[in-house]
Amino acid sequence: MAISDLPTLNAALNSLCTIFLILGYRKIKAGAIEVHKKLMLVALILSALFLISYVAYHVQVGSVPYPHHDWTRPLYFAILIPHVILAALNAPLVVALVCFAWRKRFQRHKRLARWVWPVWMFISISGVIVYVMLYLI
Repeated sequence: MAISDLPTLNAALNSLCTIFLILGYRKIKAGAIEVHKKLMLVALILSALFLISYVAYHVQVGSVPYPHHDWTRPLYFAILIPHVILAALNAPLVVALVCFAWRKRFQRHKRLARWVWPVWMFISISGVIVYVMLYLI
């Protein structure tokens, strides 16, 4: 795999993470706790793999400027800026969420998940949108 393939891999990891987050949410709502745990663990692993791949890519290539100077530019930054800020803020919250579940502090886990899960979804989806705007349009 070439370094130039990593953005596509990152988008795929984000897409898969989104799918597993949705499935995990649906399973916990259905009361399937064990399946929920497994699905959310996969989402966590996918996010960790994304982060490793993302850092490896940007260590090699640096910042990638948005190439278009048209009406899409403000839209791109309107998506990118909250994506980056929320990703940085949400990462330690995801760790806390996992720790609460691991320690069987399910009430705290549930309260925190109400905030962390939708943000994690936004980050995963907006990451794919940023990829499409930066590399495919």
